[in-house]
Amino acid sequence: MQQKIALRLLPAEAADDHLVQQAIARETGHPFLDITGFHRLKQSIDARSRQQIWINLTVLVFINEPFTERATVPIIYKDVTKADHRVVIVGAGPAGLFAALRLIEAGIQPIVLERGKDVRARRRDLALLNKEGIVNPDSNYCFGEGGAGTYSDGKLYTRSNKRGDIDRILQLFTQFGADERIIYEAHPHIGTNKLPHIITAMREAILRYGGQFHFEQKVTGFIIDKDSIKGVHTAQGASFEGAAVILATGHSARDIFRLLAEKKIIIEAKPFALGVRVEHPQALIDGIQYHCSVPLFGGASNRPEHLPPASYSLVEQVDGRGVFSFCMCPGGIIAPASTDDGELVVNGWSPSKRNNPYANSGMVVQVEIADAMQSMKKSGIKYDEKDPLLMMHFQQSVERKAFDIGGGRFVAPAQRMADFCSNKISADLPDCSYTPGVTSADMRAVLPAFIARGLQEGFKAFGKRLRGYYTNEANIVATESRTSSPVKIPRDADTLEHPQIGGLYPCAEGAGYAGGIVSAAMDGEKVAAVIALKLTGVSY
Repeated sequence: MQQKIALRLLPAEAADDHLVQQAIARETGHPFLDITGFHRLKQSIDARSRQQIWINLTVLVFINEPFTERATVPIIYKDVTKADHRVVIVGAGPAGLFAALRLIEAGIQPIVLERGKDVRARRRDLALLNKEGIVNPDSNYCFGEGGAGTYSDGKLYTRSNKRGDIDRILQLFTQFGADERIIYEAHPHIGTNKLPHIITAMREAILRYGGQFHFEQKVTGFIIDKDSIKGVHTAQGASFEGAAVILATGHSARDIFRLLAEKKIIIEAKPFALGVRVEHPQALIDGIQYHCSVPLFGGASNRPEHLPPASYSLVEQVDGRGVFSFCMCPGGIIAPASTDDGELVVNGWSPSKRNNPYANSGMVVQVEIADAMQSMKKSGIKYDEKDPLLMMHFQQSVERKAFDIGGGRFVAPAQRMADFCSNKISADLPDCSYTPGVTSADMRAVLPAFIARGLQEGFKAFGKRLRGYYTNEANIVATESRTSSPVKIPRDADTLEHPQIGGLYPCAEGAGYAGGIVSAAMDGEKVAAVIALKLTGVSY
């Protein structure tokens, strides 16, 4: 017999399979030896009580029958070396990779084009950016094999249930090498140190079954005939043709947005969110969330055994705008995510163990199109309200200001949190994980006024909700500006094709249809399945 049951356990109990099995026996009334095994289905932390932290655990129990390993997604990949149909995929992020794998299932050859380098070669460019302040515009934290998520944490949490099968995506990640924990943890996380190996395994599978993979092939032109796309040209002088083109370039491919605008291909300005990275000592966040003591003078965390570094999720309304945490990284590091010289962007990531002494999170304010126009007008920046790149230009203007105030080489403007909220320039700054370095600055000179005000009021409100969060021991670092694409590439709700250009399939974050690794992967699969149905007449 198999039975699904819910348990409420102490952290030490939940961490020990033998103790979990004892709890299952108590809950079901069956003898311990009748329990032949169990699968963890869902696991989350309940730290609401100051007296005791609990682990909520849902398990599938095997009683008096042989235990079987967790079922995997049944996938049959086909040899597509000589396939009848080929599809060009622009971008090797999660959307592009999962689209390629789904096309191979359908017997269609994917041709994956990536402007950047493979994950191993990409590391050298990241080191150059961190240590010497030199950015490669085609190989950085945003561009390269695996996309922006590869070297910025690998968080797999999403609420996008309607976009596809989340469990399928998580199981596919495990089949390519991810830890099984991502299947059942409430906030699954692979880790920046482990994700590159998984991405490499995906690429090797695509090649093994006859797909094509081309690095350092930056798309610079489209092959269009009678309002249908036939392929693309690259900066390296190559051309690639196929029955369809999936555009999965990510939220930072400004050159693609410019190319679309130049070719009069319909795109739209899209609201996004912009703000800062805020960094606390991880021990402080642990103390707030787990109700444990906070060590003096930067000591190690006193969080209870068997609990991971604590995280948080915060949201507030200020002047009718959302102020919220974004991409929270427990035990993480702030990284330079710029894609061009002269523009300063920061992001965060964590290793799989989340064992760094800092906790960082994006803290951002929603920016509507009217907000951007008003801010640019006040700053004397010329704009065209009908320009589909208007929000991109606004985003870029803030990044350039941050770079200038930082003084170059991607040194970031920073300020203590309470000083920022009191309009006081910090005399000094706490230690910070951001490798290129930080310099004390007035954030009000960096950020548009409505964003600065939203953050100031938001931090104060969050301090009332999480006692100790509002503190001068926290750094705020500018700018967190690549939260989502500032451009939307429209597509038909049913066919998923661009309404103007046949065969062009806008996909995932860069087109405005996803917001993270899992949702991007689901959108890539969704687009690939629609193309497969159109080309083969078979539903996958």
